[in-house]
Order: sequence, then C-alpha cells, then structure tokens
Amino acid sequence: MKPQNAIINCCAYRNGKKLEDITIDAISDVLKEDGTFVWVGLLEPDSELMGKIQEEFGLHDLAVEDAHKAHQRTKLEEYGDTLFLVLHTAMLADEEIQFGETHIFLGPRFVVTVRHGPSMGYAKVRERTESLPGRLANGPGYVLYSIIDFVVDQYQPCIDNLQARFKNFENQLFKPSSEEDNLQNFYSLKNELLTLHAAAVPLIDICTQLLRFHSDIIPKENRIYYRDVIDHVARVTHAADRMREMINAAMQVALAQVTIRQNEVVKRLAGWGAILAVPTMVFSLYGMNFEYMPELKWKWSYPVILGGIIVGCILLHRRLKRAGWL
Repeated sequence: MKPQNAIINCCAYRNGKKLEDITIDAISDVLKEDGTFVWVGLLEPDSELMGKIQEEFGLHDLAVEDAHKAHQRTKLEEYGDTLFLVLHTAMLADEEIQFGETHIFLGPRFVVTVRHGPSMGYAKVRERTESLPGRLANGPGYVLYSIIDFVVDQYQPCIDNLQARFKNFENQLFKPSSEEDNLQNFYSLKNELLTLHAAAVPLIDICTQLLRFHSDIIPKENRIYYRDVIDHVARVTHAADRMREMINAAMQVALAQVTIRQNEVVKRLAGWGAILAVPTMVFSLYGMNFEYMPELKWKWSYPVILGGIIVGCILLHRRLKRAGWL
C-alpha cells in the first residue's frame, strides 16, 4: 500500500537521543511519556495516511488539506499550539534545477514533514541532528531549524548554477561573430531565478515570526540559529536580485543587437535598391513608345547606354561601400 511507502521515518526522541523507530499507531502512546517528542517524515502521502496522522497529532482540517494537495505558497500559519509551514525546495539534478515542496507540522512534542515533488530527503538532516544530542535536546524547535537550514543550503548551488549558465550566455552575446541573441535562454534563466527568489524571500519573514511570537516552541537557546538562517537567505536573495538586474541588462543588449542587425539588413537592401534604380530608370524611359527619342538610330547607342548604366552602378556601389551600407 502507498501509506507504507510514504512513511520514510517515524522515530521517538528523549533528552536529545533517539529511543526507537515506532509505528504510526504507537505515536499517541509515545507522546504520553514526559520529555518525549516524535519526528515523522512522509513522502506524498495519500488521504488515508494523512487522516491517520491528523488523528494521532490532532491536526487542523485546513492544514491537513493543504499538506495533502500541495501547490501552496511559502507560508507560516498557526493552528492553536501547532504551526504549519510550507517551504519551497530546490535542488540540482543533472545540471537542472528542480523545485518541490515540504510541508511541516510543528508542535511542542512533534515534527511532521510532508514532501511533494522533486526534493532531497532529510536523512542527512536527521543524521546530523542525532549526532548533536545537546542541541536536539531543545526539542522540535531545533529540528525545524535543521530542516529550514538544509532547504536554504540547497539554494546556493542553484544560484551558482544559474550564474554559470548566465556567464556562458553572456560570453556568447558579446562575441563579434555571434549571430545568437540567446533571448529564449535568458528568458528561461530569468524564470528559474524568479521561482528560486520567490521560494527564498518569504523565509526571512517566517524566521522573524518564529523568533518573535513562538518562544514556547522556539526556545531562547535556538534563536541564534534562526538568525543565521535569515543571514543565509539574505545572501541568496541579494545574489538573485543582482543577477536579475544583469539578466535584464543582457536582454536589453540582445534586443539592441537584434535591432542593429535588422538595421544592417535594411541598409544593405536600401543600397542595392539604389543601385538597381539606375538601370530601372533608364530602361523604363526607353521602354516608352515615343516616335522621337534620342539616339534611336545611332548604331552605338545600345552599348553606350549599357556602359553608362554599368559605370553609374559601379560608382554608386563604391560610394555606398565607403559609407558602410554595403
């Protein structure tokens, strides 16, 4: 059944140490023990499993509905003594940025993570927190920090990837012989950057709210870690803002180059049009059916007219060539 596959981890902790892996049905019994909290990790659970989680932890209907459907904005909501967070994740896979979501239920005695879409698992986060029992003893608040910090850390490689791709397109843009404007590539790059920026920016407000209004879940000892997350997010958003300005400038340069190339084509067409106007004018004049026209009975008239046309075209071609029109 999918509910079994969707349960990644379900563990109980006390005093910063892992007690044991437990089943979903045993959660309510474990929570009755003083000083114990539960950390559950889920991957795209179905409605039946979410209903069981809701029953065990007493979660609000609206939060459970959001966590099951996914496609939510980054946010922090409060339902009684339980917090519900939505984080947008990003990761590099084969040099391509993939976006996903992680929904988190946080209470004084539990943490539940629900992953949707492409995202890295939190096994490394769990291993790292379990290796620091002194910090893990602070409870779910430190677990939440570890998850948010891990999500934010994945943003930087994505920013580095976008910057490397932008540098490559920028170098092509300023090659003298390049005919590629890369507008489509710049547009795609900007779209990915805006998605990453939209995922990161709300985390500053979320961490600020956690620091100011939820001291019961985020103890004083953990606040310094959330300030560190805010600093990391600010660094990512600053890099994203700067890169967005550079992409906008590059797109303007690309559009200007397209216009310049079009002007060059127009100039060449106009130049050749001027050259062709000379024989066109002469031939149209002699195409008229008048009885009395100059040089009609002179035997050298035909080669003289052709020679004059050729000389006129050559002189006009040289003049336009010097002017840069041809």
